Amino acid sequence: MRERTAVYPGSFDPLTNGHLDIIGRASGLCDRLVLAVLVNEEKKALFSVEERIAMIRENVRAPQGTALEVRQFSGLLVEFAEKVGARIIVRGLRAVSDFEYEFQMALMNRRLSPQVETVFLMAKEEYSYVSSRLVKEVARLGGDVRGLTPDSVAQALRERFRRP
Repeated sequence: MRERTAVYPGSFDPLTNGHLDIIGRASGLCDRLVLAVLVNEEKKALFSVEERIAMIRENVRAPQGTALEVRQFSGLLVEFAEKVGARIIVRGLRAVSDFEYEFQMALMNRRLSPQVETVFLMAKEEYSYVSSRLVKEVARLGGDVRGLTPDSVAQALRERFRRP
């Protein structure tokens, strides 16, 4: 039987509990899950790709029976998926507003690589409003992000935005 490999891409800048929810549930759908950390030179990330990968490795544990890898990528997602042998792209949806963008991306990815399928997972209700962008904004303004991110990520955010 062929191994089912899935890719879950994202900036993970920073890793949130919403990401952890999707990772946990996606792990149950495949034999191997590759967390693909986006390197996008056009966007100014708060954390370096190395820091983001370290946060993921510190906080993510795959369930028994699922291999988990963390890799960085840039360029076309479907090319990365093909490179790692994935036939599934996992995307999380929080709200209807996410769907339009994700739907367009899924259709373009299908056009570029018809053998790669996109699977949408709905965020748990308690994470339906959580985004990396919003978490960074709250942390930057001195708000408490505990419960929205793993504790070590909340600490890294406090340190990054520590006021002089």
